Amino acid sequence: MDRGIKFMSASEAPYVVITADTHAGNSIDGYREYLDPALREEFDAWRGSSHNQSKKHSDSKRKARNWDAELRRIELQGDGVVGEVIFPNTVPPFYGKPFHIAAPPTPEQYRLFRAGTRAHNRWLAEFCQEDPVSRAGIGLIHLNDIDDAIEDVKWIAENGLRGGVCLPLPAPSDTHLPFLNDRALDRLWAVIQDHDLVMNQHSGQGSPTYSSDQGAKALWAMEMPFYLQRGCSMLIMGGVFERFPRLRYILTESGCAWAGDLMQRMDGMYLAWKANAIGEIDTSSDPPIKELPSTYMKRNCWYGASFPSPADIRGREVVGKDRVLWGNDYPHYEGCYPYSRENMRFAFADVPEEEVRMMLGENAATLYGFDIEALRTRAAEAAITPSLVREPLLEIPADSTCITFMRARAESASRQAQA
Repeated sequence: MDRGIKFMSASEAPYVVITADTHAGNSIDGYREYLDPALREEFDAWRGSSHNQSKKHSDSKRKARNWDAELRRIELQGDGVVGEVIFPNTVPPFYGKPFHIAAPPTPEQYRLFRAGTRAHNRWLAEFCQEDPVSRAGIGLIHLNDIDDAIEDVKWIAENGLRGGVCLPLPAPSDTHLPFLNDRALDRLWAVIQDHDLVMNQHSGQGSPTYSSDQGAKALWAMEMPFYLQRGCSMLIMGGVFERFPRLRYILTESGCAWAGDLMQRMDGMYLAWKANAIGEIDTSSDPPIKELPSTYMKRNCWYGASFPSPADIRGREVVGKDRVLWGNDYPHYEGCYPYSRENMRFAFADVPEEEVRMMLGENAATLYGFDIEALRTRAAEAAITPSLVREPLLEIPADSTCITFMRARAESASRQAQA
């Protein structure tokens, strides 16, 4: 497979590529030392239980990519990437699934689940401290107890997890938790704002429980974007960004092609709401926010376009070129690793160089506090140049399992069959 073209000129400055979407975590047994000592006996009992679903997570190379720092460095650098924003991936202690796709804890689960996520935060802080120039880790919190959440936010800030917080997104059925527009969360928003942390939400959060019947998995995947966007709508329509204007919020692995439609729908509802013209619904006791929802989507929100298609990138015209961050979703199979160069060519070939430079790294550096000058030496070695990215991708990598590439192959085959 052709890995790209040669430099057009020796003076061509390479892009500093920062992926705004990677995943990492420790092994189940590796997390033990990061737990509070008083919980280790309880962990051992859980670990040995026949009901522990996590036994299947072995230390294969695929799994080792989550915690093997040198392996990650080599593979990401080889993929053209010199900085990474790290979401969780492996199963924390006492969980049955990775955090980012697990339902929020019930009241009965909360004590142990919080212990598990705090163990992850301790491990991640240590992992990022090994290479603070290239890694921005995202800490985990819960909404079950606001005082606990505030304590964890402060710990995240004080221990250098400059990726910010992975904001929980309750599903409609999680009635034991406050929804994101609940004023009870204002104390939490104030602390996040005061510590200048980014609020992150990742595709897969907020979805309800589906059945195991035919079509359930397809429905989950199809409706996933709606539930992620629901969190954004709650924050905006609930006035969170109005009351806390310095909050920064990003929806990752979501692209931005959808943003214009959501802005239009929310603005239309806002105008009707403000005019008390929503049919027979009395809006007088529910005052509208002060500005159009689209104002907050452009001011307080960023958009993580993981393994993007050209259509995903076109949304930058609506949300702003400084608001879109590229990601490769390493080490997930649906991401574009080890074909990130090909994905860049696929998505950005006809995009102006200045804008590509922003979306491939500069926007992430601004949002997450990377020292882009400190990354330039690594970027020169990675050699992702403007001339390389400008070269249109004529052949989709045949062995790639990236969702974007697989869809492109399917669409091409369908067009050929209809011709």
